Amino acid sequence: MTASLRLPSRDYLAFLDSESARFTDMLTRADPAGTVPSCPDWSAADLLWHLTEVQWFWGSIVGRELHDPADAESDKPQRPASYEALLGLQLEATERLLTALGAGDDGDPVWTWLDDDQTRGFVRRRQAHEVLIHRLDAEQLVGAVTPLDEALAADGVDEALRIMFGGTPAWAEFRRQAGPVTVVCTDTGARWSTEVGRLVGTSPSSGAQIDELSLQVHDGRAADPVAQIAGLAEAVDAWLWGRLPAAAVDMSGDPAALGAFTAVVSAGIE
Repeated sequence: MTASLRLPSRDYLAFLDSESARFTDMLTRADPAGTVPSCPDWSAADLLWHLTEVQWFWGSIVGRELHDPADAESDKPQRPASYEALLGLQLEATERLLTALGAGDDGDPVWTWLDDDQTRGFVRRRQAHEVLIHRLDAEQLVGAVTPLDEALAADGVDEALRIMFGGTPAWAEFRRQAGPVTVVCTDTGARWSTEVGRLVGTSPSSGAQIDELSLQVHDGRAADPVAQIAGLAEAVDAWLWGRLPAAAVDMSGDPAALGAFTAVVSAGIE
């Protein structure tokens, strides 16, 4: 099975730059009140503001070396009243984030929401994928969808499976329920062996009792799969993020295992 994918830092920064430019270009053409197909509660202006505030937040975390997310939240500007001003603020937020992330090394300690990875490299990777998916949102809104870079999309599948839908923190237990299900990117050859189960434990930060569906990825030798999900990297990545229907990927094998996997995906990424 494919080991965890990580692109070079310079690639994440280059993608962050180019995908942000495409995102803004698409929304420059959009009706500010137009509905985002993948997020029907959002208008074009809402989508634009969302990425602006996300990029501003992480520009503050990394650029100002903040250790409390509340400080980064209070550092955000007010949402501009005009769409034109919002477009300008988006450009500023991207440049600010690129400047912050461009300094230092991947291993530099910064605050993140992931207990197991509190580094600049995590933010570089996460923000490249954040803008990739929202670029797709903007393109779907305008009706001008272009291909996703296959290497970045395959890396996005890896991030989604291991981090956004998966991962077992030290304080939790993974209780297997179904699988293994192999996920394959047919264009890059990357593949992952996954199992579906429940993540059970007590969060040390909130004290909340956690019992929720989750994935686990196995590296190296794994048990024989009972089902497979396959497709081009861009299709698998977009499906995992709820930007394409299940028909965009090929599913075969045990219906129960596939049903359990799709139940995780259908719950969405917070």
